[in-house]
Amino acid sequence: MSAKKVMVGDIQCGADDLFLISGPCVIEDEMVMMKTAEKLKELSEKMNIPIIYKSSFLKDNRSSLSYYDGPGLDKGLAILAKVKEQFGFTLLTDIHYPDHAARVAEVCDVLQIPAYLCMQSGLMVAAAKTGKVVNIKHGQFLAPDNMKHPVGKCVAAGNDQIILT
Repeated sequence: MSAKKVMVGDIQCGADDLFLISGPCVIEDEMVMMKTAEKLKELSEKMNIPIIYKSSFLKDNRSSLSYYDGPGLDKGLAILAKVKEQFGFTLLTDIHYPDHAARVAEVCDVLQIPAYLCMQSGLMVAAAKTGKVVNIKHGQFLAPDNMKHPVGKCVAAGNDQIILT
């Protein structure tokens, strides 16, 4: 079986060329985000390695309610849109709920499904229906062969633009 190649902006995922998915795990204040984007842009140009900028507006899988979980959908998407506009990065962010998919797809190029949510049918279908690339993180609780199930949900919903991480 040959590897499927998926285009994310001008980055060919699945090809032999290295690319990075990089950025703060969770969106912090705008200054931190812009400074990080600036440094990543410099690194990308210096090393000739394309970067997909990744940061999450919500990290809904924190081990404690007292831990920072992000600025939320509206503020987070506004900051990501500014990063995209100013630095030209393609963007990736996590989604945790089906009703976030369409809004996130207005700004981001890749919708990432967190590992612990990779079997959630409603989430997978909502992400797939946006037509955006879907990055499915491999749930540690699944045997590698069983990743065919979340992939199958996306394909059945009409989207075969899938990356597995």
